[in-house]
Amino acid sequence: MEQKIAFIIPCYNESITIEKVVKDCRKAIPEADIYVYDNNSSDHTDEIARRAGAIVCYEHQQGKGNVVRTMFQEIQADCYIMLDGDDTNPPEFAPEMARLVLEEGADMVVGDRLSSTYFQENKRPFHNFGNTLVRGLINKLFESDIKDIMTGYRAFSYRFVKTFPILSKGFEIETEMTIHAVANNMAVRNVVTDYRDRPEGSESKLDTVSDGRKVLGTIFRLLRGYRPMFFFNILALILFVIGITMFKPVLKTYLLTGLVPQFPTLIVSCFVILAGILSFFTGLILNAVADKNRKDFEFRLQQVTFNKQLMDQMKKRS
Repeated sequence: MEQKIAFIIPCYNESITIEKVVKDCRKAIPEADIYVYDNNSSDHTDEIARRAGAIVCYEHQQGKGNVVRTMFQEIQADCYIMLDGDDTNPPEFAPEMARLVLEEGADMVVGDRLSSTYFQENKRPFHNFGNTLVRGLINKLFESDIKDIMTGYRAFSYRFVKTFPILSKGFEIETEMTIHAVANNMAVRNVVTDYRDRPEGSESKLDTVSDGRKVLGTIFRLLRGYRPMFFFNILALILFVIGITMFKPVLKTYLLTGLVPQFPTLIVSCFVILAGILSFFTGLILNAVADKNRKDFEFRLQQVTFNKQLMDQMKKRS
């Protein structure tokens, strides 16, 4: 049975580039369905995409995360290839990414721009710095080896798409899906892809400061959820160090004079140390919850995989 491949392209005001992107996707994988999800564009992106041969759908809640949520819910395919509508992600790498999903069982394939032409093509130095910072932070905190965290060029398996709980509303969606895959031990592969900067007249929708802050917030939120023992132990250690540092001069004075003249300092230091103890035990409790969540997720994966196999058998019979 032929396996279905779907290009999924979230778009917001990409009239300059969307026609070329759709045609390049058709050239790369002729048998694939090409979906363009328009996110309240005001420049007729949807009309241009439809004329180019794409299946045009709409998501009216603003934000890339909202678009990805709707795409994942509505589209049925064996392999999903997501890329941006700004013509920065060459579709000629899509066949290899699809092969890794369909033939080698990868759950997510990351289009790695940072190992090729990204730093030469991208003229925004703060974006370059942010990509490097986020990649290093996630790989360190989650003990992974993802080459490009912020790329919108990815391929996904059916079971990844149908078990990924999307909470992000905006550009932090790439960070969320990366951490979800790594934390749940899903099969992740990297494919080095070229990157080309936006053509003249095409503007990035990414705000370096605002969206960068959201990305960092997402990292620490997911660290707390997926690795609570690590997160709360670090917090407990910080509180212990602060509490002991405040308590030492009080103890020294008491040992020398038998008096405790700094009662406010003593009280505050004790509360800080107590907060550290509470943080430690919070980590223990939430770690047990996270273990149960991982077990539940494995059962959901098995259920989705079984349902997919059942649907494929029914298609064969029909």
